[in-house]
Amino acid sequence: MLASIERYKRLVALAPRERVPLEWARIQDGLGIALTILGRRESGTAILGEAVATFREALKERTRERVPLDWATTQTNLGAALFRLGERESATAKLEEAVAAYRQALKERTPEHAPLEWAMTQRNLGNALFRLGERESGTAKFEEAIAAYRAALKEWTRELAPLQWALTNNDLGVALFSLGWRENDRAKFEDAVMVYREALKEQTRERVPLAWAQTQNNLGLALWHLGEREGRTARLEEAVVAYREALKERTRERAPLDWAQTQSNLGNALSSLGEHENGTVKLEEAVAAYRDALKEWTRERVPLDWAQTQSNLGAALWRLGERESGTAKLEEAIAAYREALKERTRGRTPREWAVTQNNLGIALFRLGEREGGTRKLEEAIAAYREALKEHTPERYPLDWAGTLGNEGLALMLLSERRRDAPMAVVALSQITKAVETMRSGGDAPSAAFYEQQVPRARAIVERLRGQ
Repeated sequence: MLASIERYKRLVALAPRERVPLEWARIQDGLGIALTILGRRESGTAILGEAVATFREALKERTRERVPLDWATTQTNLGAALFRLGERESATAKLEEAVAAYRQALKERTPEHAPLEWAMTQRNLGNALFRLGERESGTAKFEEAIAAYRAALKEWTRELAPLQWALTNNDLGVALFSLGWRENDRAKFEDAVMVYREALKEQTRERVPLAWAQTQNNLGLALWHLGEREGRTARLEEAVVAYREALKERTRERAPLDWAQTQSNLGNALSSLGEHENGTVKLEEAVAAYRDALKEWTRERVPLDWAQTQSNLGAALWRLGERESGTAKLEEAIAAYREALKERTRGRTPREWAVTQNNLGIALFRLGEREGGTRKLEEAIAAYREALKEHTPERYPLDWAGTLGNEGLALMLLSERRRDAPMAVVALSQITKAVETMRSGGDAPSAAFYEQQVPRARAIVERLRGQ
């Protein structure tokens, strides 16, 4: 590629802009393409920045008035370089410029004049809009991306371009899934499932094994989220099947990080199934899947993914511990949560840090219930108090109420063991506040759970006051 770039640079010198402006612009466009390819292979942004500058040079002579389709081609190439550059930068300016370039191209790349090029540019536009949507808090960019993908599918039909049709359906599914997540809209998840299944009609394992596996993984995600919302097991079981299909091609040897991602996703689906079942088989399978994921999702390689998986592993181990009479699984859950907190710090990910502190507190409390003494209960209270530094009533009222109520339960048991009446009063007050906040916030199941604890807390207060 370096040799190709040097050749284009020599040609630019041999075909000066003043003498042969359109040939000069054509060479600049070719140089820009070569620079984009090289820039994609390298980790920095300098080469891609040079590609952007080169395409902009070409557009000084490749004008819409003079050579409209060539102008549109260079606008498309400019959009591609800006898109790659925007993916590597935290700001959105380059992605917005990519969107503008693609929209310029579509002024000449019309369905009437160049239907397949129009479809390709619509898909590229959709990709840039989707990346913008990921970085913004609203839904407008996701909706625009969906519209662009659906426009592309009008010309990239299954009959005319089967693999492009399948690829665009997969992209459309990802955008629908992301929109459903942001809007908490079950219908969008169902739409995503439908278009993923459409994509798999052409993205077969035999034809494009890794693309097939990626779409199976995406299908699993959408099915898992549907299953979580429906509260039934059918979708969760379908998700497990989809993930296990994906793992037939997403092997550890061929694609270690993708394998780890799918193992983690499989763990999530199995853990959700385990919540609905009385036994421990699915939870044990979830634990095994998470532990497999951690073989490649290491702390050094992907610290936040490692921490997320440690946290999920902790949750599965905690559920196993709830169903077993011993303490081993609860101790393993505590260890996993503490591992997660090494990367899920308050400074880096405050929300996730607080959630993990709360979950650590729950596991410590359960262990404290089963063991004598007060040490584990004291550690649980310390974890809850850490969580409450971020779970404030102003920012997250229901999470605040849950953590406050959990701390109240730990204080209740600790006060009983210490025979500490003032502590028991605090415990009762916190549990009562949790009930009130959960009820006013519309979380009836949580309100009912804490309300069930009030008589015991009140009885402990009366007994300790009367001693």
